[in-house]
Amino acid sequence: MFLAFFAALREARVPVTPREFLDLMRALEADLADKSVEDFYRLSRALLVKDERNLDKFDVVFAEVFRGALTPSAGVEPTEIPAEWLRRAIERILSPEERAEIEALGLEALLAKLAERLAEQRERHQGGNKRIGTAGTSPFGAYGDNPAGVRMGQERSRRSSAVKIWDKREFKDFAGDEELGPRNIRLALSRLRRFAREGAAEELDLDDTIRSTADHGYLDVKMRPERRNAVKVLLFLDVGGSMDWHVEAAESLFAAARLQFKRLEHFYFHNCLYESVWKSNRRRFEERTPTMDVINSFGRDHRVVFVGDAAMSPHEILAPGGSVERHNPESGETWLRRAVAHWPRSVWINPSPPEQWTYAQSTRIISGLLDQRMYPLTPDGVEAAMRALAR
Repeated sequence: MFLAFFAALREARVPVTPREFLDLMRALEADLADKSVEDFYRLSRALLVKDERNLDKFDVVFAEVFRGALTPSAGVEPTEIPAEWLRRAIERILSPEERAEIEALGLEALLAKLAERLAEQRERHQGGNKRIGTAGTSPFGAYGDNPAGVRMGQERSRRSSAVKIWDKREFKDFAGDEELGPRNIRLALSRLRRFAREGAAEELDLDDTIRSTADHGYLDVKMRPERRNAVKVLLFLDVGGSMDWHVEAAESLFAAARLQFKRLEHFYFHNCLYESVWKSNRRRFEERTPTMDVINSFGRDHRVVFVGDAAMSPHEILAPGGSVERHNPESGETWLRRAVAHWPRSVWINPSPPEQWTYAQSTRIISGLLDQRMYPLTPDGVEAAMRALAR
């Protein structure tokens, strides 16, 4: 059974290694799952899933192998509800008085009634004491009142009286082509890492402490600087105009980048890079920084990320004076070429869907200026951009 579980995870492209599988077997030998299916689910998920984007795949495989949860396409199968789960839940969570009530009714009778209701009911039901619904006294449903119920569709327990929670999978699909969210944006950014030990010696160096203690015959504590991500990042963010549609995604990316990279500087621009950028959108017309000063101040070892939808008139990129805000003496193309020449590790992250890129001439132009290093604002897109910057 467990080998089938391992094989099914590999077939579903959950990157489980034999070492991790053996760790799970050792954990089971130590009875860390406490002979509980729910505890085994949590234990195996903790040991076998290292990337949260695979949580949904894991849930699907677990459901199929152990017949303990719904698959995405299947409806509620009453014959698939494990009676053993319900018995264990009764033993664990109910008081002796509540257990006596269940035994008086009979667990088999409870499951049989649930199967009967599922076969009969075809629509939502509110209240009542028979159908599967909400706010009633039926043994089946949510937000009702029955000491021996099967909870279905309710977010959390209110009285801890349900015999078993039988609900949808716990995690949303974290497929790589979905939009970025706060739970996986930092994971994608973490692909760009170059660790170095910097700062004051504040971290215990255990190996050196043991070595020095053995050499001197007394406890000789050794400290070392903390290991930090030493990558230097410049973030250029397009604001205003069509980017208003993507402001939430851009803000999420910016917030995650500030947490992920200790050496991060950011500047704003509108549509295309021109002769000046700014740090504060409220004072964008009063306090601007010459782009050439930025180029001269930040070395070639910086990684540069442009964030924008690249949606504009081609004239705004190719012609002097093409900016919609002010007269630019040199074209945006000229400034982008200068930036990419100075920072060869540059990428452009585009929040608009990739299928729309071919319809916008400006998007194709900017992608060409960055040697086609344009990536979508998705987990896979940001991860691919970070890998390109790491080369």
